[in-house]
Amino acid sequence: MKISVIGAGQMGNGIAHVFAQNGHQVTLIDITQAGLDKGLATITKNLDRQVAKGTLTEEQKKATLAAIATATDSAAGVKDAELVVEAATENVDLKLKIFRDLDANAPANCILATNTSSISITRIAAATKRPGQVIGMHFMNPVPVMKLVEVIRGYDTTDAVTKTVVDVSTAIGKVPVTVNDYAGFVANRILMPMINEAVQTLFQGVGGVAEIDAIMKLGMAHPMGPLQLADFIGLDTCLAIMRVLHEGLGEAKYAPCPLLVQMVAARKLGVKSAEGFYVYTPGSKDPVVAPAFRK
Repeated sequence: MKISVIGAGQMGNGIAHVFAQNGHQVTLIDITQAGLDKGLATITKNLDRQVAKGTLTEEQKKATLAAIATATDSAAGVKDAELVVEAATENVDLKLKIFRDLDANAPANCILATNTSSISITRIAAATKRPGQVIGMHFMNPVPVMKLVEVIRGYDTTDAVTKTVVDVSTAIGKVPVTVNDYAGFVANRILMPMINEAVQTLFQGVGGVAEIDAIMKLGMAHPMGPLQLADFIGLDTCLAIMRVLHEGLGEAKYAPCPLLVQMVAARKLGVKSAEGFYVYTPGSKDPVVAPAFRK
């Protein structure tokens, strides 16, 4: 199957990696060559890690990289695609523009999927003339490791398109779970309010960063505390999703915590900016609590 992936960032390069490793021809598309180079470097690093662990051979690594082409021209990059997976920034206006362009340039039978973690599939599909062929494929981060693909049906998504996406997800070693198109779907409708409540708990002084994360890890068996997870996801992404939930569901309980809003305004975004609730030093596996939250 010929796959095109829009966006070479954290999610996009992981999606391209997984499809290519499982025998698909992939075109990775980004607006800059620098973005593509960075994405390919990440894929290579992750493949090297798999080789070192013995889960992949050197030959398989080379075949995976050989299966990935790149493009900065999205029209050329999708002209032969059978499935496009959009993995751009979680911004509704940007996604609507991308899908209008995809509709104009991708083959008529091509399925258009979005990796959005919260934005309405139905709204995105309405920007095209093929709403039945638009679907959500919400991969989890890091894509090469996490098994789940949340498959989201829009209002008009056809049974045939849903079956194809479920089948291809299974074929690349993922576990697809199909849900309906409401704000946040299932994963983020449950996860993000938990993260937001952890931020609110910190904001109100009930507990510190390390204490909140320790309680959730040790008491609830979470592999990562909610504040460190928020840093890993990106506080700007968390805020964007909370705003989608608040707007889409209209309930006060989904309003983002003022501290989360303030941190994003200050560009304290977590791992991507090297500081959020924790400080992240290159080469260190043990982040320390950020100065603003130290007692």
